[in-house]
Amino acid sequence: MTTARAVIDLDVPGEVISRHLYGHFAEHLGRCIYGGFWVGEDSPIPNVRGIRSDVVEALRALGIPNLRWPGGCFADDYHWRDGIGPRESRPTMVNTHWGDVVENNHFGTHEFMDLCDLLGADAYVNGNVGSGTVREMSEWVEYLTRDGDSPMARLRRENGRDEPWKVPFWGIGNEAWGCGGNMTAQQYALEARRYATYCRNHGGNELYRIAAGASDDDTAWTRALMESLGCLTCGSNPTPLFQGVSFHYYSHAGAGINTESATSFTEEEFYGTMRKALEVERVIRRHEAVMDSYDPDRKVGLILDEWGTWWNVEPGTNPGFLFQQNTVRDALVAAVHFDAFHRHAGRLKMANIAQTLNVLQAMILTDDSGAMVLTPTYHVFEMNRGHHDATALAAHVLQTPTAAGDVPGLSVSASTRDDGALVSLSNLSIDQALHVQVDLRGRGASVRRARVLTGADAAAHNTPEAPDAVAPVELDASLQNGVLSVTLPPHSFATVELDLA
Repeated sequence: MTTARAVIDLDVPGEVISRHLYGHFAEHLGRCIYGGFWVGEDSPIPNVRGIRSDVVEALRALGIPNLRWPGGCFADDYHWRDGIGPRESRPTMVNTHWGDVVENNHFGTHEFMDLCDLLGADAYVNGNVGSGTVREMSEWVEYLTRDGDSPMARLRRENGRDEPWKVPFWGIGNEAWGCGGNMTAQQYALEARRYATYCRNHGGNELYRIAAGASDDDTAWTRALMESLGCLTCGSNPTPLFQGVSFHYYSHAGAGINTESATSFTEEEFYGTMRKALEVERVIRRHEAVMDSYDPDRKVGLILDEWGTWWNVEPGTNPGFLFQQNTVRDALVAAVHFDAFHRHAGRLKMANIAQTLNVLQAMILTDDSGAMVLTPTYHVFEMNRGHHDATALAAHVLQTPTAAGDVPGLSVSASTRDDGALVSLSNLSIDQALHVQVDLRGRGASVRRARVLTGADAAAHNTPEAPDAVAPVELDASLQNGVLSVTLPPHSFATVELDLA
C-alpha cells in the first residue's frame, strides 16, 4: 500500500461551484430519447404522459440541474415546427447523423418541456444554425417564452399550452466547425452575432445565449468568438451578445474516439484514459487564458456542453446508436473531470455529460423489457451532489505516488456549504490501495459519513442481472488532530461528508 497526503483549507473559500456543472445532454440519438426517456403513453412500462417514470425518479435523485436538447449534430437538422401539434399529424424525418433511421417526431418541444418539468431541471435548448434560419430560431424562442398576444404565443396556445415556459439556456448551433455547417471560426462568429441578436428576451425570460465553440483545445476558435464581441471593458457596463462560449472534449485510451472497447482494456489503456481525462484541466486553462485577455471581468462563461468517454459500441448493436457499457474506469473519468471543474468554477459555468441515457457515458441504461440499470458514472454524480452551488475550498495534493510514470495516484477536491463540507477523493491506481491523509486546516471538523465506489476490477459494470456490482458502500474514515485518514481500494472514488465547527 502506498500513501498520499493532501491539505484542505476549510477557511479559504473560493468560487461557487454552479450546480450546472453537473448538467446532462439528451440527443435524438440511438435509444436516448425513443426507448429511453420516451416510451409513449400506451407503453406497459410505467410512464407519465409517455415519459418513463423510473428514469425520471432516478434522475431527480441526482438533482439534475439542466438538460440539453435536441442535440448535438441532430440539432442542426431539426426543424422545431415538425415536433408540435397532434402527434399523429407530425411529419417524419430521417436522422442522417445517427443510424439513418426514420423518426416520427412524437417527442418534440412540448414533450421536452414536460420532461424538464418532471425532472425539476432547467431547459437548455439548442437551436438550428446549420440548416435553419434566423427567423426559425427567433420564432422558436418566441413560441416557448412569450406571453400575451403574438403569432407564436397564439400557436403555442393552439397546441394546448397557455402559459409560456422559462427557458434559461439557448444554444446557437452546435459544432459549427463540423456537423453544424463546416464553417470557419470567423464565419461562425458573424453568424453567432446575427442569431444572438434575434434570440430575444421575452417578458421575464432572460436568455443565456451560448455560442458553439471549439473542439478540444482549439483556442483560435475561442479567440475568434471573443474578438467578435468587441470591447467588453469599454463603457459603463457593456452587455455581450452571447453570454457563454462552449467547447467539447471527449476521453479515450489513446487511439481516438470510437476505436476502443468499453469493457476489455489493458493496464496501459486504463492509464491512457486517465491521462486523457486529466488533460481536460489543461484544455480549460487554455480557453480561460484566451477569454481572460478579452474579458477580465468574466462576463462570458465557458461551457463544456459535451464531455465523457467515447468507446466502440457494444457488439451486436447499431453502430450509429453509440450504445456502450459503463465501467469503474468511466466513473473515474467523471470524478477527475469534476475535480477540475471545481477548481475552475470562476469561469466554467456549465458542463453537460454526453449522454444521459443509453448513449456514450450514460447515467442510466434501459431496455424495452422495462429493465433499468444505474451506471457507475451515475453513482459519481449522486455522491458528488453536495458540491452543487457550494463554495469551492482550496485543496492541494502535497504527496502522491504516480502510476504509469505520470498519472497521479490521487485526485481531490472539496467544497463547503451550511457548516458542512464535502471531500471527493479518487485513487487512480489500477492495482494499488492508497492510504490518504488529509490535513484539514482552519476549522474544526468531524466525519458525518464516508462512502466509496469501486468494483472487482476497473472493468466492472452493472447489468440487469447484477445491477449493484458497482455501487457505493460505507467507508471507514477517521479524523484525529485535524487529520482525516481513509484507505482507498484500487481504482476507486470516495466522498467524505464533514460537519464543521
